[in-house]
Parts: sequence; C-alpha cells; structure tokens
Amino acid sequence: MAVSGLARRLPGWWYQRRLVVALWPTLPVSWLFGVLGRLRRGLYRCGVLRTDHLPVPVVVVGNLTVGGSGKTPLVLWLVSRLRDQGWFPGIISRGYGGSGESVRPVLPSSPCSVVGDEPLMLARRSGVPVFVGRDRFAVGQALLAAHPECNVIVADDGLQHYRLQRAVELVVFDGRGIGNGHLLPAGPLREPLRRLSGVAAVIWNGLPEARAAAAARHLPQFEMQLVGERFVAAAGARRVCDAPSLMNRKLYAMAGIGDPQRFFRQLRTLGLDFEEHPFPDHHSYVAGDLAFAQDGVLLMTEKDAVKCANLATGEAWVLPVEAVIGTPPGHAGLFETILEKLHGRTPA
Repeated sequence: MAVSGLARRLPGWWYQRRLVVALWPTLPVSWLFGVLGRLRRGLYRCGVLRTDHLPVPVVVVGNLTVGGSGKTPLVLWLVSRLRDQGWFPGIISRGYGGSGESVRPVLPSSPCSVVGDEPLMLARRSGVPVFVGRDRFAVGQALLAAHPECNVIVADDGLQHYRLQRAVELVVFDGRGIGNGHLLPAGPLREPLRRLSGVAAVIWNGLPEARAAAAARHLPQFEMQLVGERFVAAAGARRVCDAPSLMNRKLYAMAGIGDPQRFFRQLRTLGLDFEEHPFPDHHSYVAGDLAFAQDGVLLMTEKDAVKCANLATGEAWVLPVEAVIGTPPGHAGLFETILEKLHGRTPA
C-alpha cells in the first residue's frame, strides 16, 4: 500500500472503537512510543532536559490526538477575549504544512506554502502578531523582540513542546474523542489520557466522548460550538451570501481538516444539499483536486481557502466560523478560568 493511501486510511482505522486487525503489527511501536514519551516527560520534570521561560505568560491550546480538533477557532476566540480585557497577545505556531523551518513572522500576504495554512488564517483573522518556527521558545523570543508590547503568548498547538514553559494548558477534543485509545501509530493519541492531570481545562468541540470525559472528570470541561451562517466569496471580492441563496443549486463541499464530516454536518444544519469531497488534514491542493466542481458551486472551509481559493475556476464560497463557548451551571467560565491561572490564582 502506498504511503499516501495509508495516510488516508489511518484516521478511519484509529477512530473505530476497537483496534482493527490491520493495526495489530503497530502495537510494539506504539508501546515503545509510550515508553519514550514517559522518559522524555520525566527528564523534563527532573531538570535533565531544560525548560525555558519567556518573560510573559504562555497559554498553550493543544490536543492529545493527531489532527485538527478545533484549536485554531479557539485560539481566535481567546485572543479576542484577551484584547477586550486590555491584554496585548501574540500567537506562535509550529507552522505545520509550511516548508519554512526558520523562525519568521506571518503576514496576511505570506505564502501559505511557507508558513502553513493555520498560521496564515490566524494572521488574517486575529489582528495580532503571528510568528512560526519549529522551536517554539525561539519563536516566542522573536515575536517579543519584534513586538515588545505583547504581554501574553498564545501557542496554537505545542502541548508536547515541553521545552517552552507555560502558565496555562488547554486541551481540545472533537466528537471523535480518543478513538481506539491507543498511542501512535496504533491509535490517534500523542500522549496517554493521564496527561490531562496537568491541564487547566478540557474543551469539547462536539459531544463529549465518555472515556476522555471520565479521565477529565476532575477538570473544568466546556463545550464549544463553531457557528457560521454567512458565506464570503473565496475570490476575496467582499461579496457575501446566505444559505437560502445557495439552495436548489448544484453544490460541492470540500474540507481538508481533521474531521471533514464536522464541516459537512454544519452545512447540513444550514439546510444545504451537496456532494462531499473530504481531503486529508493540511492537504496541499493542486488545480486538479478541484476539477469535480467545474459544473457547480464550491463550498469550503477558511483553512482550505487560504490554500486553494485561487485554484477554484468557478463560483466558490467560504464559510467563516466563530467559536462559542458554553459555561456549565455553577462554574466559572473558560475565560475566567484562564485569567485566574494567568494571575497565579486557583479558579473559584
């Protein structure tokens, strides 16, 4: 089986409740991955491996599973709330999917192929400085040197980047939860569920999955919805439309995110009927990938639009979304929980 074909199959296998037979040979590697992960965390805890501190607090928005779970919309939500409260945030990211390895700023005009799709989306949407690079500590240093007014850093991903000291860790799950519950490569987990013991809160982008919710029962848990109803033109002509204007037309929907079905479900809640075209997360599009939509209207996510809006030859629309965070009755809200941690206090 070709590597690309295997990459497409793995998420489907991982997110089955039980370990499928095809993954049995990967179990020894998965066990070794777990041992090495525990060793690495232990070396950081005892100081053998160095942890570096930035002069401002760091909030890490990450996940325990491979692939997108809704971190980027949550980062945008958090940055907006911080700005409303008088903070001056900056965003750092690995820049996954980009070809650049060195530390660099991300501008709205930056090439997606160099800086990555999610950082480019963040730069266009957030209104705050965004820097990318493999070494998150060096990225944070560069951002603060260029923007000394920033007094808090939000890291899009980086939960496993232990070198960078952090004040707050948030873990995001989507409705798929932990899949078969195994570590890579037998399952989707980057770290075991006991890693949740050190985080500030768990955020559910979808219905909570029982096993992960039980493992996080001692933590504040919040439900997040991604809400969007109006489409914007992919060509960037500042045109908008709503779902009723797209009904009874030939529609094609594409999504290259962690869980493409999440986008397709959202379109259906808007009353739209369409043909689905899922792609792998962080897919590098070429013109031929969009050939299926030549005789109709193409609908896509913001993440896909930063990569392939210029590849669409016909009518194409993008659905921007905003994160809406619910607060359980009788509990502090997510932002209040984060602020308490930033101020060095235990949430009420």
